[in-house]
Amino acid sequence: MARTVGMGIQSFEKIRERQCFYVDKTGFIKEWWENQDDVTLITRPRRFGKTLNMSMLEQFLSVEYADRGDLFEGLSIWKEEKYREMQGTFPVISLSFAGMKESSYQEARHKICLLLTNLYSHFDFLRDGNVLTDKDRAYWDRVSADMNESDASMAIHQLSGYLHRCYGRKVIILLDEYDTPMQEAYVHGYWKELVEFIKGIFNSTFKTNPYLDRAVMTGITRVSKESIFSDLNHLEVVTSTSRKYETAFGFTQQEVWDALEEYGLSVKKEEVRAWYDGFTFGGQSGIYNPWSILNYLDKQRFAAYWANTSSNRLVGKLIQEGSSSMKLIMERLLMGESFSAQLDEQIIYDQLDQDESAVWSLFLASGYLKIQHYEGHMTEFGEWVEEYELALTNFEVKIMFRNLIRSWFAIVRSEYHIFTEALIQGDLETMNTYMNQVSEELFSFFDTGRKPSKKAEPERFYHGFVLGLLVELNDRYVVTSNRESGYGRCDVQMEPRKESDDAILLEFKVRNPKTEENLEKTVENALAQIENQDYAAGLRQKGIQDERIRKYGFAFEGKTVLIGQA
Repeated sequence: MARTVGMGIQSFEKIRERQCFYVDKTGFIKEWWENQDDVTLITRPRRFGKTLNMSMLEQFLSVEYADRGDLFEGLSIWKEEKYREMQGTFPVISLSFAGMKESSYQEARHKICLLLTNLYSHFDFLRDGNVLTDKDRAYWDRVSADMNESDASMAIHQLSGYLHRCYGRKVIILLDEYDTPMQEAYVHGYWKELVEFIKGIFNSTFKTNPYLDRAVMTGITRVSKESIFSDLNHLEVVTSTSRKYETAFGFTQQEVWDALEEYGLSVKKEEVRAWYDGFTFGGQSGIYNPWSILNYLDKQRFAAYWANTSSNRLVGKLIQEGSSSMKLIMERLLMGESFSAQLDEQIIYDQLDQDESAVWSLFLASGYLKIQHYEGHMTEFGEWVEEYELALTNFEVKIMFRNLIRSWFAIVRSEYHIFTEALIQGDLETMNTYMNQVSEELFSFFDTGRKPSKKAEPERFYHGFVLGLLVELNDRYVVTSNRESGYGRCDVQMEPRKESDDAILLEFKVRNPKTEENLEKTVENALAQIENQDYAAGLRQKGIQDERIRKYGFAFEGKTVLIGQA
């Protein structure tokens, strides 16, 4: 009989006690211990078992679970006497930043201090025992949600010392989802303030802490060393391209196949692969997101489970405010294509609005992109460059981005739908009426970056608008933009999937007041460009006759649009 799938359980103890479905990842404990690294940072996408593995690690090592060897019986770690003897023998400090999603620096600082206060409450027995001196108790009593920065930065350091005195052993420190507050700080604009605060805590906890035995941090991204890890020279960083812990987070293909067999779903292997495969860690390909697989086993139907688990606010913000070239790459990705980029796995958050490679690095770390090919080479200037060929990870991620783009048009959904229907039907008057309503709302929406400019507005709007076409009309048209056709690049080409539909070419132009007396002249020039550059050539090569190719010129002046037809 198949085991019960316990959805959302992040406690190792609870999963084992309830005998829920569990894939044995206790080999991670042995691998980590024998690597002998002082401070380890492991980055994996969300919902990849990071929190469950940290719970497992805590309950294996902590003196608070000294009598709970039963939790590990039957698992791989329990086969070796050395590790059976190690179970439950260390003082462990375990905390998580997963809930740190505040909209201001003051709120974020307060919540981190509250978390540290609750950590002290967990070890309250130390306060009134014989371990602490009067000075220690005075410090203990200052630890509060409103403590000063100096006390906050030393809180974990000091607690480590108290536990060392109590148990006669150095401590293990586990910090889960360390980068959540950093992501929120970037989104809400208090990045620099929070970095200084976090840096002080990390320095005293992981660098100058003589009571630390070893530490593990997990997160989604590798925040740049210059930002918060400048003093941690001994930090071992394990990213998605690292060979360490390749199979410790996520399910391998064999583990997924075994699970499908347990639940009588072996006939669904290829569909499961198409929906949820695509992740690679180190040299191990064929890694699956556990959250998606667990949901599929539980509900036995395909859906975008992982993509809908939490807010995609940051990724949406970056694409929405991104340059025209970034939106063009998104068009290619949604069409099933790949692109090449030079990446650095360190995420520099304060460069996300300036450096597109930082954005793609974030997308890769977050699991939205997969590496199809990697090549490192030395440039003629002696610089080592890492080139990645990237594509959307799988069908589930593709659905996520489609839904994200649809959400952008929610403010003008009815107007946009009427416009696209009029476009398909060739109703020029309705197209003009509703395109102006769409433009009024969306122009500013697609030019809300930190450094918007009038020059950037038409390009941002145009590519955002094309993304909307691509998503809304995908069932009827293959929508492409800025592709080679004839003697130049057509702004938008809509190739019909059915013979009953016409092909459509769109050319966008911003009015030049020096050479064009009105928008009508701009439309005329746009239509002339379609003809002169023979943008219909590519469609004719595919067997579409000229009478089935409609051509439209879009003229812009500010947010005003005029559409004409050849």
